[in-house]
Amino acid sequence: MNDRRTRLWAGWRQQYLDSTSSRRDGEPSIFSRILESGLTDDDTLIVRRGERCFALMNLHPYSAGHLMVLPKREVADLSGLLAAESAELWSMVAQAVGLMKSALGAQGVNVGINLGSAAGGSVPEHLHIHVVPRWSGDVNFMGSTAETRVIPEAIDVTATRIRTAWSIEFGDA
Repeated sequence: MNDRRTRLWAGWRQQYLDSTSSRRDGEPSIFSRILESGLTDDDTLIVRRGERCFALMNLHPYSAGHLMVLPKREVADLSGLLAAESAELWSMVAQAVGLMKSALGAQGVNVGINLGSAAGGSVPEHLHIHVVPRWSGDVNFMGSTAETRVIPEAIDVTATRIRTAWSIEFGDA
């Protein structure tokens, strides 16, 4: 096979892959473990806590500001959500979309959800909605030719910006 693609190795990602793929039935998801870790929101990159849902930064972002909104309770599918969870989840997604534009200056936003492993869900037992800010020209030769993403700001810095903006715009949860 003559594969000429350039590869950048990210050995640190293996720890994350091991933590999600080695999950045994009955063990909490990576998201539940983060939520219940007792660590600070700064340490866990949680940017918003609601009564039933929370939002945190994606450790493997498609672009700067990529976050996920999810229920605190592990549920695999939208049909498993309680009415109050669904209402808070979608309200938090709408707020996150607004923050991408106001706090980060995003020109567009992708919102997506992968339900199940076959749909690309990396943590299929705990549904999560991706909110990804986009800018004109943010897809460039790095992604097209090198299959590489360039993130211009450290995740913890972006998390602080989003957390602060969320609190200012929507008050403390």
